[in-house]
Amino acid sequence: MWAILLTFLSAVLDSFQSRARLRAEIIALRHQMNIALRKRGHQVQLTNYDRSLLVWLCRLFPAILQCLEVVRPETVIRWHRQGFRSYWRWKSRGRRGRPRIGRELRDLIRRIQAENLLWGAPRIHGELLKLGFSLAQSTVAKYMTPRRSGGGQSWKTFLRNQAEGIASIDLLAVPTVWFEQLYVLVVLKHARRQIAFITATGHPTGQWLAQQMTEAFPWDTAPKILIRDNDVKFSGVFRRRIHAMGIRDRPTAFRSPWQNGYAERVIGSIRRECIDHVIIANEAHLRRVLLAYANYYNNCRTHRSLEKDAPIHRPIERNGTIIARPILGGLHHGYVRIE
Repeated sequence: MWAILLTFLSAVLDSFQSRARLRAEIIALRHQMNIALRKRGHQVQLTNYDRSLLVWLCRLFPAILQCLEVVRPETVIRWHRQGFRSYWRWKSRGRRGRPRIGRELRDLIRRIQAENLLWGAPRIHGELLKLGFSLAQSTVAKYMTPRRSGGGQSWKTFLRNQAEGIASIDLLAVPTVWFEQLYVLVVLKHARRQIAFITATGHPTGQWLAQQMTEAFPWDTAPKILIRDNDVKFSGVFRRRIHAMGIRDRPTAFRSPWQNGYAERVIGSIRRECIDHVIIANEAHLRRVLLAYANYYNNCRTHRSLEKDAPIHRPIERNGTIIARPILGGLHHGYVRIE
């Protein structure tokens, strides 16, 4: 009896509804019947088409949520919100966030970071602003490479900083045309591989070596550390002199020339590029040859360890005619541009 009464009341209420809403309810009911016919076991199989149709009908006529039986009303609302997010995600594709900066600027950020291990994003951002780049600090942080914890200077940077106060000394034996033995003293600064002092003598006593150190380094330019071998010529007089100059004496281990590698390398260069190609007449001749080679070595000769620069910085010349200047009678040449 109650069922008949409810059906009659619903029919009376439906007579006051719009025809569009009635048609929407009919479509919703028929579609639910189609879904029920596809039912497998106890699980209802819904497709994206089913979800879209039900969401569209409920959006146009929210009241038809009451006639849905295959799904709960909150499920349809959840589908609608998911569809809303998907739609705007699709509409905003390709326009998310700030535009990417150029490859050259990204490489510059990473280069500055690699060259300055103690700098963070604020320092790098400030440097880029001074170089004329307009970008946000967050952009700089985005393109920086992650660092390991405890980052600091590299061993190469540490050793290069220590090289500013290190010099080395060594002796080179040279025979003359009369089969006499002369000795060449070479003092090398490690920072730029520069020959700080070079001379020759036939009798390298401790007193003579001490005097040459005074001439090589005035009191205000003496290095902090001096590396030498264990030659007996570096006697007590020599050691007392360098201690008085504020230089720490660091002799190498016995039979370990590799511990004074920079001085050994420059002596090898002097032999291969100069002494082996000249017959020395006497001590004065040897000094003239050595001074000419040292001037070429410091001012003209490029070094791989200095990024193809000379120990005394050699500026780049781009304009003018190139001419060659012979050194040591044409054994080497220096090239310059003249207007």
